[in-house]
Order: sequence, then structure tokens, then C-alpha cells
Amino acid sequence: MITTIAFDADDTLWHNERIFIAAKERFKTLLAKYHTPDWIEQRLDDTEIRNIAHWGYGIKGFSLSMVETAIELTEGRVSGDEIAWIVENAREMLRSPIDLLPGVVETVTALSGRYDLMVITKGDLFDQETKIARSGIGEYFTDVEIVSEKNRDVYAGILSRRGIDPAGFVMVGNSMKSDVLPAAEIGAHAVHIPYETEWFLDRVDESALNGKVFSRLDSIRDLPAWIERQTRI
Repeated sequence: MITTIAFDADDTLWHNERIFIAAKERFKTLLAKYHTPDWIEQRLDDTEIRNIAHWGYGIKGFSLSMVETAIELTEGRVSGDEIAWIVENAREMLRSPIDLLPGVVETVTALSGRYDLMVITKGDLFDQETKIARSGIGEYFTDVEIVSEKNRDVYAGILSRRGIDPAGFVMVGNSMKSDVLPAAEIGAHAVHIPYETEWFLDRVDESALNGKVFSRLDSIRDLPAWIERQTRI
């Protein structure tokens, strides 16, 4: 019997990757006189991967990676004005309005009261708390977990602390790597709702899906009907 439904936040409840893609395009324009766009993007991606262990996920860590990349790609010639632009770009990202995905309000409204609803998301604590507060749907969630990483041990720990049986737990998200596979590995229900784009760090090899039980929906609007079908099985 399903008792608890948890949602990823970024690109599951609201648009997020769009903000990073736009910022990355602006960054490539900023450094266009130094290198080609593809080379700038690759070096920024490499720097971001290297820095996640130090600064975690989110806009602040991404922006520090932009500063580091700018210094490296210009061999220290990046100007103070250009660094100031990167800082202001980070502020602009943080000020971005919360743009809920279609069907989110209807879905959480339909499920609220019948099930315990949670948010389990990773990223910067302050930024994620602010986004949830500004989203207009925070009242529907009984618990919010903001974690530095999402893997099977993290999910198992969250469920253990709350006394939730994995068989009665559903994790809904756009990331196979962070939302679907770890939840499936602990015996929970996992629902994949692909986003319009896939972050390069969320990509998984098809072989990782072998033997994993999960469902895929086209839209979050389809979730209430999917939940209803599970209760009849």
C-alpha cells in the first residue's frame, strides 16, 4: 500500500536546467574572444565535475566553476569587469522566477491529503529552501529533504528515520541517476518523468537499467492515475 510520494524539485516540479543553459550561453559569449564555444563549454563542464566534491550542486558552485574556468582559459588575463559579470550572472540566476511545470499544481492538489507528500532534492540548502518557499506549493509537502547527494544509502536513511516502508514509498523525478535507480535499488517504487533536456551529469549507461524495476510517464499529470493503478495491483 502506497503511503508516501516524494518528488524531486528541479526539472520535476519546476524548470531549472533552462536557467543553467542560458547562463552557460552567456558565459561562452563572454569568453568568445579567447576560445571557441565548444571548447569553453567542455572546459566548464570538466571544471564543474571536478568541483562538485568541494562545492556541491547548485548555482553557487556552478558560478565558482565559471570563475575558475575563466581564469584558466584566459591564462589569468580575465578582467575584473569580466569576473564582476560572472558574479552578477550568478545573482541573476538566483533571482530567476519559479516556473512550475505544466500539471504540477493539479497533481499535488489531487494527491495531497490522500498521501504524505515529500520533496527530496539535492543542491545548495539556502537556494533550494528559497525556491520551495517561492514556488507556491510548499504547503502541500509534509517533509522536505535537501541533501548533498542522492544515492541508495541516502534514500534508505531518509526512509529509516521516518519509519517508511520502501514498498509503500514512491520517488518521482526526471533523473535516472539520482531519482529513479537509487529508489529502485532499495525496493521502492520509482517513476521517471523525463525533462525536455538532460543534464550531462545525470546521464547513465543503458546497462545500468538492467534488472531495475521502474515506470516512465510522459507528464506529471499522469501520476495520479498511475498511483491509482498501483493501489489495485
